[in-house]
Amino acid sequence: MARTVFVLNGPNLNALGIREPGIYGGSTLADIEKQCHDLANTLGFAVDFRQSNHEGELVDWIQEAGEKAAGVAINPGAYSHTSIALHDAIRSIDIPVVEVHLSNIHAREAFRHTSMISPVAAGVILGFGPDSYGLALRALAQIFEN
Repeated sequence: MARTVFVLNGPNLNALGIREPGIYGGSTLADIEKQCHDLANTLGFAVDFRQSNHEGELVDWIQEAGEKAAGVAINPGAYSHTSIALHDAIRSIDIPVVEVHLSNIHAREAFRHTSMISPVAAGVILGFGPDSYGLALRALAQIFEN
């Protein structure tokens, strides 16, 4: 049975391609989803790709991943900086989680420099635009191998 990785996306990521393309680029979330499916296929696992603007739904999905998935790549969006609920949900599961950001949050506004997710993630990939997702999937594949 193929491993599954949940790729979870937080608030406003549904607006990629329209929202601040100077920061986030011109790729849509659908473009990124296709890239993730294509790469995961070559890496030998499946992707369950989801997006929500609602914190509680993301918590539910993290808990579901803990029961059904081999790992999680998560772009929590603005919840990175505020969500103890996402932090606690990630702490409660026993699979690797990689935090993903399109932009370099450390080169942006000061309020974006602290992530509630980073301390409970296996790693953080940021600043490589849509390629950040592929790097996260490759990192998870490496974790699976080890």
